[in-house]
Amino acid sequence: MLLLTACSLALAVTARVDVETLAREIKGAFHWYPVQKTFTIISPKDTLKFAVGIPYMAYNGRTSQLTQAPQLDNGHLWIAENDVKKITTKPVASEPVPVKKAEPAKPAAPVATKADPQAETKPATPVVVKPKPPKQEIAGSREVRTIVIDPGHGGKDPGAQGKKANEKDIVLAVAKLLRKNLADEGFNVKLTRSKDVFIELGQRANLANQWDGDLFISLHCNAIDASEERKRIIQGYQFYVLRAPESEEDKAIARRENAVATLYGEKNAKDELSPLEWFKLEARLEQYKQTSYMFTEKLLDSFEGGKIKRMNTGVGGAGFMVLVGAMMPAVLIELGFISNEEDEAYMMTKTGQQDLADRIAEAVSKYKDAVHSYRETLGRN
Repeated sequence: MLLLTACSLALAVTARVDVETLAREIKGAFHWYPVQKTFTIISPKDTLKFAVGIPYMAYNGRTSQLTQAPQLDNGHLWIAENDVKKITTKPVASEPVPVKKAEPAKPAAPVATKADPQAETKPATPVVVKPKPPKQEIAGSREVRTIVIDPGHGGKDPGAQGKKANEKDIVLAVAKLLRKNLADEGFNVKLTRSKDVFIELGQRANLANQWDGDLFISLHCNAIDASEERKRIIQGYQFYVLRAPESEEDKAIARRENAVATLYGEKNAKDELSPLEWFKLEARLEQYKQTSYMFTEKLLDSFEGGKIKRMNTGVGGAGFMVLVGAMMPAVLIELGFISNEEDEAYMMTKTGQQDLADRIAEAVSKYKDAVHSYRETLGRN
């Protein structure tokens, strides 16, 4: 009992700072994501990311340990004062304003005005600014040129199986048609496999990185193990980005796709990521998240009105291992349910495969235009 009391007192006297107050002090924007229980503070030059209950933070993409895990208490988010000091004193390009007392502002130096005779007599000196060498731009912020297409499964791994077809064959056929469409539009297109061979999940993202891709598209067919009646009901396309899953359905789909690695003895294979792994991964991939969502928006537009209908909202998120290592915007496309006779029949036909390839190619082109327009607003083109 005494030990519990001592621990409670220790926790009670631990100084902590309200996160929203901290955000205001460092002139940053505060964002709270209640589903994932994560929050970010984004200042003009720095991005800080935290997760409730996990004693780590990401500072501009680099993960470091905290003295205490952030807390959600009485409707407020808190971090330890010692961790605030670590944030505000860390040497960065633009040092944050200390959270505690702000130092009194120094009086500004007098500025010459037109009434000042010195300002009128002193000749104007032209300012010469040497252009800085351009930094190497990362995928998602540069022009979209190289598209990496990943036909799922292959070789000894058939993927999901319908009554008449295997997932590996359908996605390879669509991938080849998509490659031709994109090549005709001037894209540099790479396939992780162009024939019926087995490639480990981890190797697929590695190939995309080696090719310095601007967009990674992993093609799959969905399936459910259920009664014939449910198989007739459950159908449709779905697009997935790499994020913590928000539903048991998304978790189940990711586990099915990830089971390939475990089934075929891939090193470090796992069905799901731990909360700590998620936090570290999300911090590293933060820079690609918005552009991945941008591409899913273009996919939703392009697939609207097609033969295969949209499933639910059309967009989900889960821990697909094939997307984990891709250092670029990445989306996994479930073309339809191979366990549904109607979807399977359409995906097996040349007409259906060409239609799906055309719709994805249209989305890629729209995504390229959107990135180009965004770059123009930043003066990069």
